[in-house]
This record gives sequence, C-alpha cells and structure tokens, in this order.
Amino acid sequence: MKSSLLTPNGNKNGQNQLPSTFEPTEGNIGADAALERDTGSQYLSLGKLAQKLEQTLEKHRGERQIVVIQDFPDPDALSSAWAYQLMAQPYEIECDIVYAGTLSHQENIALVKLTGLPATRWSTNSLKDRDLSIYQGCVLVDSQGNTSQLMPYVKQEKIPIVIVIDHHSKQGNIQGEFIDLRPKIRATATILTQYIQAGLLDFNSNDGTHVKCATALMHGIRSDTNGLRQAQEEDLLAAAYLSRIYDPQLLNAVLQSARSHRVMDVIERSLKNRFIQNNFSIAGVGYLRYEDRDAIPQAADFLVTEENIHTAVVYGIIHDEDHEVEVVIGSLRTNKLTLDLDEFIKEALGKNPQGRYYGGGREMAGGFEVSMGFFAGGNDDSDYTKLKWELVDKQIKQKLLKLVNPKNKVVHA
Repeated sequence: MKSSLLTPNGNKNGQNQLPSTFEPTEGNIGADAALERDTGSQYLSLGKLAQKLEQTLEKHRGERQIVVIQDFPDPDALSSAWAYQLMAQPYEIECDIVYAGTLSHQENIALVKLTGLPATRWSTNSLKDRDLSIYQGCVLVDSQGNTSQLMPYVKQEKIPIVIVIDHHSKQGNIQGEFIDLRPKIRATATILTQYIQAGLLDFNSNDGTHVKCATALMHGIRSDTNGLRQAQEEDLLAAAYLSRIYDPQLLNAVLQSARSHRVMDVIERSLKNRFIQNNFSIAGVGYLRYEDRDAIPQAADFLVTEENIHTAVVYGIIHDEDHEVEVVIGSLRTNKLTLDLDEFIKEALGKNPQGRYYGGGREMAGGFEVSMGFFAGGNDDSDYTKLKWELVDKQIKQKLLKLVNPKNKVVHA
C-alpha cells in the first residue's frame, strides 16, 4: 500500500516534504540538508531521503547485514528493525536482527512471540563461536551503537556501518554511509513508516507478515509517545497510515500481557521503600537480576500514578552474573509539564570520567545508568552487599534531593 504524505500545512505534495528536523551528519545526506538551508526551504524533502536510502540499498544489493539494536530492545527498536529487514529484502539483502541483552518487559516478550518478530539474542559469551566475517555491513536502528555490547565486536571485525536511523539526538561521532537522525520525531518507527509510505516497501494488507509488522510499528509509535498523547504530527500521520493495515486484536493481545511475579515484586518493593519529598516519589529497590531490568521503569510508571505525586524515580543495582558486571539503573516518570527530565537528570547526576552524562530524558520520561566499576561483585558476602547498597541508595537520594529539596544537605531517610 503506497500513499503520499501530507505536508504540515495539510496539503498534498509530490515531494513528500517534512519539517527540517533531520540532523546533518557525515555522509552524502548532509549535503542535501545543507542544500535545503541554502535555498531557504522550510521543509526537508522526504523524497530526497528516500531516494538516498534506496540508492544505498541498491549499492549493497546481495549483501548480508547485521542489524544491531539496543541490549534491552523496546517495541520501537524491535519494530523498526523488522521494517528495515523487510525493506531490504527486495534488494536481496539478508538481515539478521540481533541484541546482546534480554527481553524482560512482558509486552516486548508478547510482541516477539505473537508476531514472530525475527530478533535473536546473542550473548557476548557466544560471539567466540560466531563468524562475523559473513557480514558485509552493519545497520543501527533506534540506536547509534552506544547501547549495545555487540558493537565493540562489530568494530573489531571492521564491519562498516552502512545505515543509521534514529530519533535520538546525535551521540558522539557516528560514521555511516546513510545517517538519518531526527530527534524531534518521537519514534524511530515513525521514520521507518515514512520510508514505507514513500515507496520503499509496498505494504500489503493481504500479506500476513506485513500486517504483523504494521502492528509492531503501531505499538512502537504508541509506546514511545505515551499512547500517542505525546505524539507529534509526523507520529500521528504515520499511525493513521498504519491504522489501515495493522491488526487491532493482535495489538490488544500484546498490550494485555500479564506482568510477571518478579515485576510485581519490584513494584511492591518500590512502594515499601519510596521516599516522598515535594511531590517526588523516590524509591530504591535493591539488587535485581539482569533479566529483570525492565521492572524498574514499570515500577516508576506505577509510582507516578499515586495521589499528589508528579514525579517518580526508581533505581536499583542490576547484576549480570555472566560478565560479573553491576550497574545502577534508574527510571524517571513525570506528569509535570514544566519539569524537563533531561535537564533534571543531567544536572543532578552530572557526567562520568569520560565526559558523558550518566543519563538523560525526553518529555515525561528519563533514565540513568551508573557503572559500579571497581565495587562490582563480591555479593557472596552479605555484609558487604548490604553496605554497598546503602552507599548507592544514599548517594542517589542525596544527588536527587539537591534539586528536589535544596535545603536538605544530608539524606537520613
């Protein structure tokens, strides 16, 4: 199913133009973005981007590519990677969608199982038995390579990055033949849907795979826009297009997937441990298994619904037994329109020794990650484990409360 996009003023346009939210980066596309600025155009042509992507796919016809998504893939990453895989098929490009972490959120597990979404977990321990030389290119979708443990191995094998498509701001010096970064769009699934609309894939409502992919894309847009409540015009237009193809009963089945006992335990812990100050609810939930990482944002989603609470922060120490790695993972949720979570997290937690912020956020949601480094492990000693958690818990609270309640200099809670 092909269609022409509406421009932001509501008129149809053969160029399929979109607001100039495209971020010029290395590669051929940057010249097109510069051309748009030089000519004073208010809109960046989706047609030009689609043409460049089509040319890139044609250039790599017949190759095998590795599509790397974040370690803990969300619906936006999963659906966008699948859409790219389908777009590459007419060019005889074989794509393997891989991630190094785990699917722990019940909706993500249901999405993959119910749609048959072709994503595969590769643990870093298994890489010694894998031949990465079979890949002629790497594709990053909903990522710029900094959220995957697989990327060091990709770089070690000198697999070139061919395509990067993401809705996050530019993170570091990303290289690639085709780079499309549009941070003003709420979901990467929106960007992939736009490319489908532009003709890179003839979506067919009679094709079961296309229907399932459209359903996954709809879920990707929905999840990254808070149920479309924070959607931009582009997201809504993409969702409107997908509404003609997706399976609403299948999406409903994904959304109604039950929470696991472990997630409920973490939510219970967050309720028990929450510390309330100035309408902020702050809760440390202790140690969690690597597979239960997604329980933290779900606990934050739950806490922010409490009466007289506008912002919730939930954090815990995630322990990866396979690699003896520990990190502090935190999630923030807010319904306060005037609170910029990105600014809040960056000011509260600052930067690591490499100069990168420990976290960041978008509208209504944010997160942070702090490596335990030298202090990781040693959890066979219960006294040390308890002491380590108490230190982390007090330090996180202390840093947060400098902004939540500046009068408090020391946290005793």
